[in-house]
Amino acid sequence: MPLTTQATPTTPTTYWLEHAWLGNRVEPGVAVDVADGRITAVRTGADTPPPGATTLRGLTLPGLANAHSHAFHRALRGTVQVGTGTFWTWREVMYGVADKLTPDSYYALARAVYAEMALAGITCVGEFHYLHHAPGGTRYRDPNAMGEALLAAAADAGIRITLLDTAYLSAGFGAPPNHHQLRFSDGTAESWAQRADALKGGHEQARIGAAIHSVRAVPAAQLATVAEWAHGRQAPLHVHLSEQTAENDACRDAHGRTPTQLLSEHGVLGPRTTAVHATHLTGEDIELLGDSRTGVCMCPTTERDLADGIGPAARLQGRGSPLSLGSDSHAVIDLLEEARAMELDERLRTRTRGHWTAAALLRAASADGHAALGWEDAGALEPGALADLTTIALDSVRTAGPLPRLGAETAVFAASAADVRHTIVGGRQIVRDGVHTLLADVPTALAESIAAVRG
Repeated sequence: MPLTTQATPTTPTTYWLEHAWLGNRVEPGVAVDVADGRITAVRTGADTPPPGATTLRGLTLPGLANAHSHAFHRALRGTVQVGTGTFWTWREVMYGVADKLTPDSYYALARAVYAEMALAGITCVGEFHYLHHAPGGTRYRDPNAMGEALLAAAADAGIRITLLDTAYLSAGFGAPPNHHQLRFSDGTAESWAQRADALKGGHEQARIGAAIHSVRAVPAAQLATVAEWAHGRQAPLHVHLSEQTAENDACRDAHGRTPTQLLSEHGVLGPRTTAVHATHLTGEDIELLGDSRTGVCMCPTTERDLADGIGPAARLQGRGSPLSLGSDSHAVIDLLEEARAMELDERLRTRTRGHWTAAALLRAASADGHAALGWEDAGALEPGALADLTTIALDSVRTAGPLPRLGAETAVFAASAADVRHTIVGGRQIVRDGVHTLLADVPTALAESIAAVRG
């Protein structure tokens, strides 16, 4: 399993941005100086590229953050769109792929998936990782072999990663794991914490966080153990929340309260916590999440693909929950589509338009996504920020026509991942003119790695 050590560039570099999104406006002609992986200066009014600068034509944004990923779900694309079914029938197909993965095959698949993300302008991924052990639950010689494979894959694809090591202990409210889920379980939260403590991190573009798979998968008495592990390390803590009404019903049957109420009572909610999906909430749930400043990660393309429903994103943000975005099951990998879908789904639900501006949607896809993953120093084109940039073409068949000053609206409401021209991580160009610089043939890498786990 290769691992490329990602040394941050030490030679100062200047990028000239034909157009730049500076948080509240599009600015033409911007020079960005970079040293040691960070932006050292942002100079507007640069009508022409400074001598020696690298030119980025189009609209350059802060790098995009994919706050919720299950890398191995990429192998399901197309397959699970055949016929009909529910989340629960989809889950059985997902188990079949999970059963076949090894550390080596997971590395190959994840490297290709993360390279696809880089091609889509994603500079940081939150990997919600629960596939820990060998089939049957036997530990690998290195108990974190699967997690280390993901860290290596992100390094070799050139993007940042927050590995959200996930506690997954039960088939549902205390029931023992089924034969598929034995790969996921450490037995107890204490054993999970001991294994998570041993994660190495691997490289400077990696961070370690924690996750509670769901209130179904971690018994109530053990929720606090995971929350305290994350709190003690000031690490991000993520949790699947109320994705399905069946989860809510089962939680009420087991505990007499909603999943959000249960998490609140056990100290899980708070500013470092992100609830993923949060689709089926009560008014009190929204208050608990918002008042505790718990973030919410919406995954619209997966939520609609699985027929989950449309979550109350606008009400959550209005109450105080920062919003981020994720591609989750990777039905598509396109953060611009996730941003657009959040607004358009809300329009369908309410039959009114204009719930978020393009600027607010870009913030969810960049700065707030990075913050949810523990990278508060990313997601802005300003001195001191990590030099992570994404450039969107403004001359494709999708984006040609609008005035450049409407570049943010064009990016969110017209562009797609196919319009990403350049991706820069830590000052290093990972995608140049739509070509990945570290993995020459991403489609072939995807096809081969997916075939290996389907066979």
